[in-house]
Amino acid sequence: MIHYPEINPIALSLGPLAIRWYGLMYLLGISLGWFLLHRRCRDKDYGFTQEEVSDLIFYASLGVVIGGRLGYILFYDTALIWQAPLDILKVWQGGMSFHGGLLGVLAASALFCRKYHKAFMGVMDFIAPVVPIGLAFGRLGNFINGELWGRVTDMPWGMIFPTGGPFVRHPSQLYEFLLEGVALFCLLWWYSSRKPPRMAVSALFLLGYSVARIFCEFFRMPDVQMGFIAFDWMTMGQLLCLPMLVLGIVLWVYAHKRKYTLRT
Repeated sequence: MIHYPEINPIALSLGPLAIRWYGLMYLLGISLGWFLLHRRCRDKDYGFTQEEVSDLIFYASLGVVIGGRLGYILFYDTALIWQAPLDILKVWQGGMSFHGGLLGVLAASALFCRKYHKAFMGVMDFIAPVVPIGLAFGRLGNFINGELWGRVTDMPWGMIFPTGGPFVRHPSQLYEFLLEGVALFCLLWWYSSRKPPRMAVSALFLLGYSVARIFCEFFRMPDVQMGFIAFDWMTMGQLLCLPMLVLGIVLWVYAHKRKYTLRT
């Protein structure tokens, strides 16, 4: 068993203002994504200016926060709507849904495309390789918060989490950090550098994320208010990944069949 490093979720206190590690992780993820997208836009094949990239990051960040929080409420904890509606605003305490955040980014990106007259799938291919960076930092935030821990295990790297009872559990947040974050980023960054056809990078993101998430969910405890939703093993996260998996396959086949150019 590995000792869980009990990190204070509050990184810095300035009087009544508390800066939490969870929020800092999102800030770091967005900042690194901003840096890498500005680097990518130097490639004229993408057809982006530095100003457009900054605006795109702003739009996407709003989509992540608003969509992620609303998605969590709708997919995982609708009881908050009438039991503690003010808690909906407490995004710094955790409770964000990737699938809600993805929908938020899609909606925000559509508005960006309308403003700048960009092809939607071209924009998706442009930003897809940096999305796993935000996912990685988000999972680190979950780990620091001691939330979304895994199922009981006898593996030597298991941990006892403060809110997980006296049981040794999988550090499933770190599994997701490595697979949905680090591994998926490396794969997408490498693949996008090979100048694949339009939609292929987005398709690979959908495929890679959904497979990684479905796998990791077998080691993660389902949300206590949800439990297993089918077959005594399927979680909400796995269910929400199934449409992503199907869409990824469709886009992958279509992209390589039509072979549109990468340019937006």
